[in-house]
Amino acid sequence: MRKIYYSIIAIVAGVIIGLYVQPILSKDNVYEEFEKFKEILFSAQRNYMEEVDTHQLMEAAIVGMLSELDPHSTYINAEDMKRVSEEFDASFDGIGVEFDLINDTITIVSPIADGPSEKLGIMAGDKIVKINGDNSVGIKREDVPKKLKGPKGTKVNIDIKRNGLKDLINFTITRDKIPLHTLDARYMVEGTDIGYVSIGRFAQTTHEEMVKATDELKTMGMKKLILDLRGNPGGYMTQAIDILDEFMPTGDTLVFTKGRRREFNEIHMSTFQGTLEEMPVIVLINGGSASASEIVSGAIQDLDRGLVVGQTSYGKGLVQRQYPVQDGSAYRLTISRYYTPSGRCIQRPFKDKEEYRKLVGRLELEEGSNTALTLEKYKAKLLESQKKTGKLTDKEIEEKIDLDSIDIHYTKTGRIVIGGGGVIPDYIVKPDTNSRWTAFVSGLFGKSVFNDYIANMTTSSDGKELKNKYQNKFSDYYSNYTVDGKVWDDFVVLCKSKVDEWKEDDFKKDESEVKLYLKALIAKQIWDRSKQIQIFSQRDLQLKMAITLFPEAKKIADSRKKMKR
Repeated sequence: MRKIYYSIIAIVAGVIIGLYVQPILSKDNVYEEFEKFKEILFSAQRNYMEEVDTHQLMEAAIVGMLSELDPHSTYINAEDMKRVSEEFDASFDGIGVEFDLINDTITIVSPIADGPSEKLGIMAGDKIVKINGDNSVGIKREDVPKKLKGPKGTKVNIDIKRNGLKDLINFTITRDKIPLHTLDARYMVEGTDIGYVSIGRFAQTTHEEMVKATDELKTMGMKKLILDLRGNPGGYMTQAIDILDEFMPTGDTLVFTKGRRREFNEIHMSTFQGTLEEMPVIVLINGGSASASEIVSGAIQDLDRGLVVGQTSYGKGLVQRQYPVQDGSAYRLTISRYYTPSGRCIQRPFKDKEEYRKLVGRLELEEGSNTALTLEKYKAKLLESQKKTGKLTDKEIEEKIDLDSIDIHYTKTGRIVIGGGGVIPDYIVKPDTNSRWTAFVSGLFGKSVFNDYIANMTTSSDGKELKNKYQNKFSDYYSNYTVDGKVWDDFVVLCKSKVDEWKEDDFKKDESEVKLYLKALIAKQIWDRSKQIQIFSQRDLQLKMAITLFPEAKKIADSRKKMKR
């Protein structure tokens, strides 16, 4: 125990000394402060009424120290560090979710593509309130993986609170090997020359996967590209820069960073001849698009290389560097802010960290175009959007929002863009909120009705007949096939066998959505996940709007080219 104690002291000393090489670099006398900390720790070890776990005490001290900085400076213990490495470099067994702790509750940031949670219908925003019957509200972050991860084939039972539903939804999840591809889907938009690529996060192979996907789409006739970064939480900054480099001619500033220390100031420029320089592009974002996603969408917007469509992004403009510690743990320290080519930092205020995690501070505007607004019209639009929330009076809003202090910047062709509250799209488009499941149908997801049915149907004679009919005719399936007849009747029979009380009215309300969901699941079995997502896109209002905006995107890109001449 004594040996562990002194090694931990050495680790913390190394952290502090590494941050402050000499006390003279700070107004505080770091040495004296550390001596005070050491005195209290020794006293607790000697005098506390019970035996002290010094390792646990030190872990808590490090977490507390970093939490005083910003929401993204954090400590990762040795066990969690293994999980982090898995998520970026390999694969792991578990239920397949990215989570955060919000108000002491496990909240799903996103289910991992093709993982068991996604297959069961677990959604972003779901809150896990029970695990195997035990209350999980108030659980420590480091204990979440211990409860949810486990060997392939083992089961875990969770109860989820979903927004808009009164009752909890129960799921029994069979853990599995979690695939970690960073591209969620790629396909040609039916009946067009538009390619679609969705990136779920930025990891070690993302740039390579992106180039491979776009090269394949080019052979299929792609002349325009929609890059979907919705729900992408970020990742490796270098991968975002490499992807941007594919779109830009040599010599453009893609992103730059500024820190307190000079060595953290960097400028990243476009370099080689990119493979997508002449490709018209539209980027889709939303409130789940953060960090590296904002670097890509912000640069595309600032350099007038294309359009950004959707909803305002997360608003994370800080850069972290990860420092390893000898016991296998690590800490991430925010070392700089990053700035888009126009000079804007899209970082939201984070003084109140709980409010920050709830996305407070994003500059949300009403639906419509922001591509040709004058400064005065933009300010008026911003003020009006804040008033419509109804949370504050007009006077309170005007006092709270100093319109003259808004962080105004301009794109390469002179369009207005704003810093400090996420990347605001050129076209604001809200998602379809009319397709939310009723509580009754949501409960069917927890009973694994959809997956059980698809697993049986696709190996049955009906499934084989369907596959033989459409395997080489996706366009026909996409446009004409509907889940009906015996396929639908058999599904309804299975649903009724799984519930104690059948609610026909509730089921009827969601019938069209359920049929589309089944059609997408069948598509995945016949083809692949990309085709599944393509079927889902039939309800995607943001994607539909993006498809119509390529003339505007080309017009902006052409204006940029004329300026370069």
